[in-house]
Amino acid sequence: MTPFGTRLRQLREAHGVSQAGLAAALHVSPAYLSALEHGHRGRPSPGLIHQVNEYFGLIWDDAEEMVRLARVSHPRVVLDTAGLSPEATALANRLAQEIRRLPPEAIAALSRTLDTVLPPGG
Repeated sequence: MTPFGTRLRQLREAHGVSQAGLAAALHVSPAYLSALEHGHRGRPSPGLIHQVNEYFGLIWDDAEEMVRLARVSHPRVVLDTAGLSPEATALANRLAQEIRRLPPEAIAALSRTLDTVLPPGG
């Protein structure tokens, strides 16, 4: 799953809306919406994010959070390490090979470590 897909599902369930109902309201197929929620589709378009925000009445910080979540929700990430150190390339390759085996607490710890060195958006 992706951060955007997880939040979309939470919103939909909290409002008691079925996937088919939300898909119809957003003018997308239920299959697309399911794939988006499960992380099998790439980032949603800005237009779709806007539609989701309007449908659920999200404004200000909540709407911006949906935009941020969409930005970090591409399920197939490519890292370009050209011009970086051999250590950076090795780290990127190791992470690509091992990420599926990392438990949630290890992922959270790695994220916190990155946040202390490079604050998000920085």
